[in-house]
Amino acid sequence: MKISRITLSHHRLGLDPPFRAAWDSRPRRQFDASVVRIETDDGLVGIGSGDPMPGFVGHEELFLGQDPRDLDRHLRIIDNLSFHYGRCWPLELALSDLVGKIARQPCWRLLGGAQPRLPLYASSGAAREPRAVAELGRRYQGEGFRAMKVRFNDPDWRTGIRQLEALRDAVGDGLEVMVDANQAWRMPWDTRPAFRLKDALQLARALESLGVCWLEEPLHRGDFEGMAALRRATTLRIAGGEMAREMHDLDQLIERGCVDVLQPDVTLVGGISGLARIARQAVARGLEFTPHTWGNGLGLMANAQLAGGIGGCRFLEFPYDPDGWTPDRRDFLLRAPLVPDQDGCLVLPDAPGLGVELDHERLAATTRGTEMPVAVAEAPRRGGVRRLLDWLRA
Repeated sequence: MKISRITLSHHRLGLDPPFRAAWDSRPRRQFDASVVRIETDDGLVGIGSGDPMPGFVGHEELFLGQDPRDLDRHLRIIDNLSFHYGRCWPLELALSDLVGKIARQPCWRLLGGAQPRLPLYASSGAAREPRAVAELGRRYQGEGFRAMKVRFNDPDWRTGIRQLEALRDAVGDGLEVMVDANQAWRMPWDTRPAFRLKDALQLARALESLGVCWLEEPLHRGDFEGMAALRRATTLRIAGGEMAREMHDLDQLIERGCVDVLQPDVTLVGGISGLARIARQAVARGLEFTPHTWGNGLGLMANAQLAGGIGGCRFLEFPYDPDGWTPDRRDFLLRAPLVPDQDGCLVLPDAPGLGVELDHERLAATTRGTEMPVAVAEAPRRGGVRRLLDWLRA
């Protein structure tokens, strides 16, 4: 069995009304998603999604003609490409999907099958006033969720404390509450500095009395020393790692004692097979592992497959912020959106691979430019630009 074809397509869903994310000063008027398909010579197709993989075109020959099951080899190549260009990890998701389809098993079973039903935390995204946060908490509770995440977006963290106080008054101890300080990274146009250690420590101590489950991304992503010091100084769990670009960075978070909860994302670093090693390492060191999943439904399912295979996931992130960020918007690539059961859990599918299907009509309607084959095994090996010109003339 050999890889015979790789196809990459880019899609855009218009958002009307726009979604106003707490971490983004610009309203989001569209949602972009890319899909990579890897086909074998016997007709199987693996799918993945994530970043648009800039720089990948021109390197297809590194995979064509190879056995898709050689994940260790492919992982090293994707790691190399992601260092030199953009994040190419959607390729690994498509390969993992293929491996599951070849084995006729879901990915979570191939990884160990430890947790087929994952409790979810409703991950809100918009900035809100205290009363609105309280109303949202009641809504989540009524829909069966047992946990939610609140976003702090004001430079003065005391504003967030008032949100949490209103939430606790509304729901009592009926919801576990996570706080995301969103300090590890910024949008390209956002020049605000991240919290300093003493700011983050004041915030953490204020959160201790409010029964918060964890404090996420309280410092700049590169401040390993500060994260470790903060973790030692508070009883609050410290979480991080969501936007890591290198698996080495995740190793550092573990080895230097920076976090209690490790949160990488398979669409951004490592893929399923690479992060499986990291996850087992974290769990062996007594840490919690729960992936970051703020993306589309295909990425959410890939992260869920990993979490379910490894097990021990207290709560998995479920991006859901009515009415601005709904499963229909988030999962527009899929035939059916991912939804929790009545107990606020995601039941992992028994279908092989990632266990989801693309909505081809919706993809066709949202394609940014005509979908084109990036690589076909039988095509002559020539430069990416020449291949594109030949395709356009055909």
